Amino acid sequence: METTTFELRGEFIELCQLLKLVGIANSGGQGKMMVADGIVKVDGNVELRKTAKIRAGQLVECFSQQIKVEKP
Repeated sequence: METTTFELRGEFIELCQLLKLVGIANSGGQGKMMVADGIVKVDGNVELRKTAKIRAGQLVECFSQQIKVEKP
């Protein structure tokens, strides 16, 4: 499984935007559809909230890719 590190600049980022920024989704809309389809996990649990607030220390998984969210 490929792991990407995302440096969080603020307090949180919305899940659909995170998927777009790391290149898993082509757009925020596609990211929302991926979340709605139940293929995105946050900290090991399926996440169905498209605009879930992802904070530093969380791990997002989608399509055999992991995104580790950290503070810079």
